[in-house]
Amino acid sequence: MEKQTKIIIATIASIVALVSIGGCAMTQKESNKQDKKVVSSKKFIKDDKEAIKQKQLTYLKEHEQEIINFVKSQSPKVETVQIDWGSMRVGQSGNGTPQGGGYNLAISGKVNNLDNTKFSVDFYIEHQDSIPNTGEMGMLHDIYINENGGWRIFS
Repeated sequence: MEKQTKIIIATIASIVALVSIGGCAMTQKESNKQDKKVVSSKKFIKDDKEAIKQKQLTYLKEHEQEIINFVKSQSPKVETVQIDWGSMRVGQSGNGTPQGGGYNLAISGKVNNLDNTKFSVDFYIEHQDSIPNTGEMGMLHDIYINENGGWRIFS
């Protein structure tokens, strides 16, 4: 009986060892799948962010004349507006709370073909990936001109 007990214990130990090794191998395979998913999702997120940025930029370009008219309305001295499409930025708006107050999409440029001028048109957007709306357009800062080594309001 003692010999049979040893055989049974040895068999059970072998089965437990095989199951443990199989579980480790399965866990390693699952880990590899998760690693691939993480890499894949990071690429998707990057591609997705670029697609969202392009949609936002497309909207702005479709409403270029409204933006130009808005900038011109800020000063009677503004005759022409040159928008720098590469300047578009989205950032979180601060309102003094930890969660912030939504997001700001800004696009900049110059006026009257003067390199020493600058403006920024701002759009309140609820989320980073929201499409701007010209109804939410404003300017947080005046139009500026750099003269004599300093910036002053273009008026």
